[in-house]
Amino acid sequence: MSSPGHDGDSQQDENRRKWLLSRRRLLKLMGMAGASAVAMQLGGGLIKMASGAGEDASSPKRLRRWGMIIDLRRCDGCQSQETPPKCTEACIDGHFAPEPMEWIEVYEHKLPGSGTRFLPTPCMQCQNPPCVNVCPVGATWSTPEGHVLIDQNRCIGCRMCMAACPYERRFFTWGQPSIPPEALFLDYSPEHQVPAKKGVVYKCDFCPEMARSGRLPFCAQACPQHAIYYGDLEEDLATNGEEVVQFTTFLSRNNAYRYKEDLGTNPRVYYIPGHGEVVGRTPDQAGKLPTRWKWQQTVQGATTWKRSGH
Repeated sequence: MSSPGHDGDSQQDENRRKWLLSRRRLLKLMGMAGASAVAMQLGGGLIKMASGAGEDASSPKRLRRWGMIIDLRRCDGCQSQETPPKCTEACIDGHFAPEPMEWIEVYEHKLPGSGTRFLPTPCMQCQNPPCVNVCPVGATWSTPEGHVLIDQNRCIGCRMCMAACPYERRFFTWGQPSIPPEALFLDYSPEHQVPAKKGVVYKCDFCPEMARSGRLPFCAQACPQHAIYYGDLEEDLATNGEEVVQFTTFLSRNNAYRYKEDLGTNPRVYYIPGHGEVVGRTPDQAGKLPTRWKWQQTVQGATTWKRSGH
């Protein structure tokens, strides 16, 4: 017969064995939760972020933190193509954005001294967004992945968000937008705001549904100079469809900045200074061709209006 002391030692050994098993299981689960693979497939403007294939079905997937880098050294406003900026036109065509909405607008800024540069400007996807803070009905919000979205079915058209946005990246449908036949086959979603309707606010949505399916946003796919990088800050990777870079290292080594970041909005869009020099543009090559809404030319009786403040 075992002594009471021996029984106590056996119980302690059993408790320790269970603790070690529980610890091993915890570490295993933590490892599975953090081991999210990223596979980048270049060509045709594709970016493939792996969705955790091969992981345990019960393990949580890593949360993405999408961001954009625009390399102004590569941007020449599509002057070399002798066309309007292709990033803007691709966004318009992809979202059937009605005239005069330019969800990614290319501004021509004067440089100190002389000359100009081009500045493609999408929604900055601020992590402290003034637009979200003022919406009285909760029609606009930030997602855990960093996108700022609008639900046009909830929007009441008060335009307070437009007044609050320091980047002027929100647009109001002052008239009944033209709707092409193709749009009638699409299901509306705040992540892909088609078809458009009158009396509500629209903006760049950062194409989250495209990122999840392994594709670059329309603007990045269409850029002929590969000036737009899109990626995941969580994995610290980004691509322009031609090369893959380490997100944070690429920013720090190229003196990247964020537009109006002194306002404390914490944008997710970063810029690398330049004026198109990498693709042969000099600052004195001023002039940008006007944007075209080619799809509206195919819609009979297409309605347009003037953008407020322009």
